[in-house]
Amino acid sequence: MSLELNNIILHSLVMGNEGQLVCRTRDQELPVNNSVNHLVEELQSSYQSKAGKGFGFFSNEEDHNGEFSRLLQQVVSDETSFVEFSQSAAHLLANEVSKYEFAEEGVLLLAKYTWVASDYLLLVMLANKDTVMVTDELDISSSRHLDLSKAQLAARIDLTQWQREPESNRYISYVKGRVGRKVADFFLDFMGCQPGLDAKQQNVGLMKAVDEFCQTQALPETETKEYRETVFNYCAEQLSQGEEVELKTLAEVLPEQQNEASFYDFVSQDYELEERFPVDRSTIRKLTKYVGSGGGLSISFDQKHLGERVVYDELTDTLTITGLPPNLREQLKRK
Repeated sequence: MSLELNNIILHSLVMGNEGQLVCRTRDQELPVNNSVNHLVEELQSSYQSKAGKGFGFFSNEEDHNGEFSRLLQQVVSDETSFVEFSQSAAHLLANEVSKYEFAEEGVLLLAKYTWVASDYLLLVMLANKDTVMVTDELDISSSRHLDLSKAQLAARIDLTQWQREPESNRYISYVKGRVGRKVADFFLDFMGCQPGLDAKQQNVGLMKAVDEFCQTQALPETETKEYRETVFNYCAEQLSQGEEVELKTLAEVLPEQQNEASFYDFVSQDYELEERFPVDRSTIRKLTKYVGSGGGLSISFDQKHLGERVVYDELTDTLTITGLPPNLREQLKRK
């Protein structure tokens, strides 16, 4: 699905002569051309596919962290230009980052675009990377380019949802960042964003509801596995298309029970699930797999193999695996 790019601009955060972080801003938007479009589409695709994103909303605009949302409202209402908004936002970010000892240089990209009938604002902190290349004349030349692979500081605001559902707790999404350097430390603070919807918790709740529904219906083991696989396939398909879990739609694709029990009615009772929520890849795979790691050992196998190719002995805490994967077998033989 292609996007329609409306505005894009870059600002840089660099270290000044006195070791202070300085914000250098552009005075004009970047021209929208094929190269720029390709860049934003690549960032959008990369952002969409990132697992474990967090979701939130703007905190009370009366507090000291409401400046960003006020500026954003002005540009959405055409009270100010995108350039002026982006410059003010860049200075806000520089001031926030300067509070931390690990302040680093980087390029702040702000892009406003339309995708799947919604307007979005994407904010990404990008790092410059120096590379060495061989020219056509076989000379060595150095160049600097944006390292898109390390875009770990990023957030996206669903402007359409924000305007239509200001009470929502999930119109802002963000990459949680690397361990030990959480994006919430400064990137969310600069936007005045409060953590909201917990997508992982929603997915865990869905898994619990599926298991307990199968138990209440006294489904045989084979039917329970099929039920879990149907849920997994639906969630995986939604994830691949950039869509979310919709409980009513999910209930419609599940097999009907003889007593006409409704999964939607069941899950709506005590599980406190949203009508729709993002898919968490690491959680839903547990619907069809047993996964575990620790102490230098990682194990993953389809649940259907338990009791057949894989046997667990609780007394000795051991797994017996019959029929190793060929690539693992060859590695073991070489040793």
